[in-house]
Amino acid sequence: MKLTFLGTGTSQGVPIIACKCPVCLSTDKRDKRLRSSVLIEVDGQNIVIDSGPDFRYQMLRAKVEKLDAIIFTHEHKDHTAGLDDVRAFNWVNKKAVDIYAEERVQASLKQEFAYVFAEFRYPGIPQIKLWTVENKPFLIKGTKITPIRVKHFKLPVYGYRIGDLAYITDANYISSEEKEKLKVLKVLVVNALRKEKHLSHFTLSEALALIKELKPDVAYLTHISHQLGFHEEVSKELPDNVFLAYDGLEVEV
Repeated sequence: MKLTFLGTGTSQGVPIIACKCPVCLSTDKRDKRLRSSVLIEVDGQNIVIDSGPDFRYQMLRAKVEKLDAIIFTHEHKDHTAGLDDVRAFNWVNKKAVDIYAEERVQASLKQEFAYVFAEFRYPGIPQIKLWTVENKPFLIKGTKITPIRVKHFKLPVYGYRIGDLAYITDANYISSEEKEKLKVLKVLVVNALRKEKHLSHFTLSEALALIKELKPDVAYLTHISHQLGFHEEVSKELPDNVFLAYDGLEVEV
């Protein structure tokens, strides 16, 4: 199984085009972060978790030629806004793309992309097939996916475990029951927005405490704002088995 970080950033803070902070002006490509998303290549499938506003460019940049499924963590636009761009994969792969989301998220998609679900199928609109995620394991063509229920302030969202990999973003609370699903991991990916306290996201110290508790072999931090600081400097503060993810990073699991 291979994990590719399509994006490791967040919409928190000023857009990079207008921001004059040192991190946004950095020449280190690891400080250039598009909205958080990952590609998982497993069992001959390409599965993406979240398709934010940067989805089209992310897939072009990663040279992804086949898309089998998208799994959504929640309905916020920085995680769903790129859904329309699955139409290119419909054309190339000659099939609909399977979309996995809980019912609340599906309702949001049907509102935001009403033309996709309209009775009249306008030529060229995205072809998708909806599948409902509940808090129990499910299969994508034989690949087992285990949802992890976490809280994004008051909003319930899902992280996901696939084999020895778990991916959690936009969270600041995980119950003891759900943490049981995160035992014995080779790779844990978790959000770490910044060092200062935040209403709905883990801070760096909170993410590190979670990693210490769960004891994965290796952990990667994602959903990083420019407020966290430079990749090179923050990396020096991390334990030996914890790394800042960056756009384009590939990890074998």
